[in-house]
Amino acid sequence: MSDNGAAPLGRDEIDRALASLRDERDRISTALYDLENHPGYRLLEGSRLTGLTRRRWQEATDRLATLWRLFDAYQRVLEEAEALRERHPRPAAAVLRELTGLLSGPSVKLLPQEVSLRRRSLLDPTGERCTLAESVRRMSEAYREVTELVATVDAAWEALLGPLGELEEQWRQATRLARSLGRGRDAELDRIGRELAAVGQTVRTDPLALARDGKADTARLEALRSDLAAARRALAEAVRLREDYDRRIGELTSSLEKLEEVVRRARRDYRTVQVKIASPGVSEPADPAPRLRERLASLDGLRRAGRWAELAGEVAELEEAVAGALRQAERSRHLIVGLLERRDELRGRLEAYQVKAARLGLAEHGELVRLQERARSLLWTAPCDLQRSTVVLAEYQRVLRSLETGTD
Repeated sequence: MSDNGAAPLGRDEIDRALASLRDERDRISTALYDLENHPGYRLLEGSRLTGLTRRRWQEATDRLATLWRLFDAYQRVLEEAEALRERHPRPAAAVLRELTGLLSGPSVKLLPQEVSLRRRSLLDPTGERCTLAESVRRMSEAYREVTELVATVDAAWEALLGPLGELEEQWRQATRLARSLGRGRDAELDRIGRELAAVGQTVRTDPLALARDGKADTARLEALRSDLAAARRALAEAVRLREDYDRRIGELTSSLEKLEEVVRRARRDYRTVQVKIASPGVSEPADPAPRLRERLASLDGLRRAGRWAELAGEVAELEEAVAGALRQAERSRHLIVGLLERRDELRGRLEAYQVKAARLGLAEHGELVRLQERARSLLWTAPCDLQRSTVVLAEYQRVLRSLETGTD
């Protein structure tokens, strides 16, 4: 083997180089063994891959095959050098030159598939040899590419397979629970199941499709987790309703009775206001109770059919509707009664001002008497004009204060 004109190494340098190369060979062999026994590598090797992951894994296995061929060529050169050194305990200059060529020169012959097309020739298709050091550099590059891919896929599987398995089990539990509630096939659970199956297929066969910048993208799983959690809450509510149906219906009945009583009072007060207050500006309260009672009566059919999941939604909606109607009825009555309370408040203020005027010796003051009579006429005449009464009473207060303080 030629050394391309380089000065031959000495015997001690040869021995040190051989020792270093043997150590290097052992470390490469260990690294390759560890790679092929890595759980991520073995999972990739045993999986039916698709899409991007399949393409990347094929490229990686090709690179790994090249690495092994290079390693075999590397070992052959090293073994040749070791054997030559062993045959010559006291090597002559020619042997030293040959050993130098093996250890430092282009001694590793590359196979055609390892040489780029532009570097091949017609008579020698391989067209390239490289040094042991260059072969190690190429092996290191290939090793890095393969290990990076294995690590990326392994990290994606680690981040995705666990949550995927949990969601699949939760979906199965939810489906069994839906069947036990008499719901049969559930449209929302069916949709979640289809999407979960599609994501599961991608996770198991093409995890790189769900990787972004080397990290697993769990957005689709998180969206399904949220949807499934909502579906499970609805089913759990159905279970609670089945166990507590009579109490819930009893409370709904009581709430409806209260609503009816509030509406009756509000309508009675409204009729009073129509007589006693001019231009009250409020409408007659609506009565939603009959429609809500019809909805309450319809629930029993769902119960007899054992359709608890559907019934839970209906009960929850009806509870909310009754509560909303009750709040609206109470607000309406508060507005209506507030008009009468405002009239009574103004009456009380007028009487208080009269007492104060008498205490100040102003009970017979002409302007105060005029305003007092005007306010009393407005406040004690039906229908009462609250707006004009408020204006007159404010004027009475102003005049009384000015007389008390001696200011205009």
